[in-house]
Amino acid sequence: MQPDYLIALLVAVVAAVAVTAITALVFRMVGRREAWARTLIGLARVPFRLTLLMGTMWSVNTLFLQSTAEIERLVDFVFRALFIAAATWLVCALLYFIEEVTAVRYRVDVRDNRVARRVRTQLRMLRRIGVVVVIICAIGAVLLSIPGAATLGASLFASAGLLSVVAGLAAQSTLANVFAGVQLAFNNALRVDDVVIVENEWGKIEEITLTYVVVHIWDDRRMVLPSTYFTTNPFQNWTRHNSELLGAVEFDLDWRVDPAGMRRELDRIVAQTELWDGRVVVLQVTDAVGGFVRVRVLVSAGDAPTLFDLRCLVRENLIDWLVTHNPDALPVGRMELRREPQTRPAVALGPQPSHPVTAPIGLFSGDENAKARAAEFTTSIPVQEDPR
Repeated sequence: MQPDYLIALLVAVVAAVAVTAITALVFRMVGRREAWARTLIGLARVPFRLTLLMGTMWSVNTLFLQSTAEIERLVDFVFRALFIAAATWLVCALLYFIEEVTAVRYRVDVRDNRVARRVRTQLRMLRRIGVVVVIICAIGAVLLSIPGAATLGASLFASAGLLSVVAGLAAQSTLANVFAGVQLAFNNALRVDDVVIVENEWGKIEEITLTYVVVHIWDDRRMVLPSTYFTTNPFQNWTRHNSELLGAVEFDLDWRVDPAGMRRELDRIVAQTELWDGRVVVLQVTDAVGGFVRVRVLVSAGDAPTLFDLRCLVRENLIDWLVTHNPDALPVGRMELRREPQTRPAVALGPQPSHPVTAPIGLFSGDENAKARAAEFTTSIPVQEDPR
């Protein structure tokens, strides 16, 4: 290698390090006052340094090595591929930065966060789609620099080539999940932090990707479902429009229950807890068959976890009230036992007084009408003579 080439390469490295140091110093000073600058430093610091370093080294290599030797072409290809990879990393980091800065404006730690959760879900999906597109373009750019694969690289950039690739993959189940994930992100049917019931499990949407959805089950399990599940199967979304919910607490009690007293106790319980949102509190007798009285309590809360705790609180305190103040209302099973006498009185032997036996009136006996009906079934059928 030429000495001028090595010197230029060393100068390029030093210049790249100096530029990155100055840029980092400027952004650190800005970051003392602005949160977005700190976010940008955390996400783009390393890929920016690599991109600048690889770019300067590739530029020096292009300027000083003009021959067509195989080794020099290989070195040029390596620098170009490394620069494209570093630039791809930097662009992806900038996409993450744009998502983070935009999402800060939409807070999810407030009571009514439906719009914020929808926007955050869409931003996350757009960022992932952008990352995929950038990576595909980077692979095409690298392929363009390979002599034998230049045609393949050019086809990735051509619109017809991209459409053919997408059309070919669309028939596969993997891309079907990708399209389902995009649909979920923009049809507002499912958002991050939505409370759902899937596969008879209650949980919260933790993550929505291009191919699968992660549901955080209430007992800290994770259920991973393909995106197509939510576009082809029914599921319950408890926070589709708002998070307020109604919950029921049911009791099977004895007929001697005091519904009025139980209702007063319910009002006292919900008035003393912050779990109740003040919208609905109802106690009704909904059934009274099978030996029990069905008492149903309806209460409301601001969200599903709060409603669960409120139902448990109401159930526990009403049970305590029943045991203390209305024990007759506790469910009991009734059984009646009858004991036959062990000895029966002796039957008197001897002549018994005779009483006239009166035959009951039946369908075909007992009175004149019955006998007439019987005669219709017992008399002979007259035979008609042939007049010829």
